[in-house]
Amino acid sequence: MDLVSSQGLRIDGRRPNELRKIRCKLGVFSQPEGSAYLEQGNTKVLAAVYGPHQTKGSRSKAIHDAAIVNCQYSMATFSTNERKRRPRGDLKSTEMTLHLKQAMQASIKTDLYPYSQIDIYLEVLQADGGNYCACVNAATLALIDAGIPLKEYVIACSASLGNGDVPLIDVSHLEETMGGSNLTVAVLPLSGQIAVLEMSQKFHIDHLPVVLNEALNGCRRIYEILDEYVKTHLNEIGTIAGWAKSDF
Repeated sequence: MDLVSSQGLRIDGRRPNELRKIRCKLGVFSQPEGSAYLEQGNTKVLAAVYGPHQTKGSRSKAIHDAAIVNCQYSMATFSTNERKRRPRGDLKSTEMTLHLKQAMQASIKTDLYPYSQIDIYLEVLQADGGNYCACVNAATLALIDAGIPLKEYVIACSASLGNGDVPLIDVSHLEETMGGSNLTVAVLPLSGQIAVLEMSQKFHIDHLPVVLNEALNGCRRIYEILDEYVKTHLNEIGTIAGWAKSDF
């Protein structure tokens, strides 16, 4: 089956360069310092941030000039069509955790918190492709909600090829399983610094620049969406705070 129809539409009705619908919310929990909920299409993720706090365990693990970033990725047992027996600790989850840590470390100003630790927990409630991308984007929102200084946003997006030569962005699960190689990139969109780049399979050298450019464009557009939401959220908080002061 072709991933792009003769009318130029993908299986879910999107254009090749069209993102899935993004919904998000900050401050969904009161216990952690920061939290966020994000939907990217049918992929739904919760993120929670604790810290900065004193390093857990032996003090010898602490770094004298930077904070330790600890990430934990897991999937709910009901997140896929088949019940997942091991929501965390398997090889795929461990690999995802390492890539998430790499992306977050590229964004957080860890040098401001020596001898400290920042914990980031991510739970995939529903998986429909682009789990890593949704987790990176949700973690960024949770860090902002926690008030942890960032160099800039870190945003992730995936891209692939449909019908052999049509670049697709924000790939869904069906497109991941039916298509060919997928490229996932986490980037600091303002500076253009790439934090993580991963390919599921090899790309032809002629196709790689095109697919990478589409993924980077997707990251910039997701950044604009999330940044607009954060500004709206902060304005709402400011308005509520203003009302609270006027009551006294």
